Amino acid sequence: MLEPYYNHDLLEAGCDEAGRGCLAGSVFAAAVILPRDYKNAALNDSKKLTAKKRYALREQIERDALAWAVGEVKPEEIDKVNILHASFLAMHRAIAQLQVAPEALIIDGNRFDPYPGLPHTCIVKGDGKYLSIAAASILAKTYRDDYMDALARECPYYDWEHNKGYPTAKHYAGLEAHGPSVYHRRTFNLVGNRQTSINWDALPKE
Repeated sequence: MLEPYYNHDLLEAGCDEAGRGCLAGSVFAAAVILPRDYKNAALNDSKKLTAKKRYALREQIERDALAWAVGEVKPEEIDKVNILHASFLAMHRAIAQLQVAPEALIIDGNRFDPYPGLPHTCIVKGDGKYLSIAAASILAKTYRDDYMDALARECPYYDWEHNKGYPTAKHYAGLEAHGPSVYHRRTFNLVGNRQTSINWDALPKE
């Protein structure tokens, strides 16, 4: 089972993001505060779980957590601040919504934009080490998947119901055949290795 906490004497929130490497859609992040004595042997890095298991665990996390929240940063915001800082901003938005105030943050990864008034610790591969970060990874992933499934019904050309916006052969094929959507990130490489470019001024605005 993953470790229950990093800070022994502080009420901590675990934070993680989903969608950083995608070509389209918002980046999501979650913050989760679990009870000090919480145990759940099934919790793990969301990437190591099946979709069915992730959604089952989401119900458990939302039921058992002292507080949880999900933050979102939209594609046009990503293009303004870059995806790294957009990921941190999504975490900030999740933290700001928590109904219980944490005393410290543990962040998956090796960098973070400090949240005002709270100490933080960055933990590489933290979603496979600490329960609250694993819980945050599951919430961020499942809420973002729901969002991309909804966008797939609106924009059916890119196979988003399967790739969730990540770069795949079918995603690139959709881009080549239909061009980018209003949900694509303009600062990302949307043409892959093809020798072409995109005229963004000719595209419809959201």
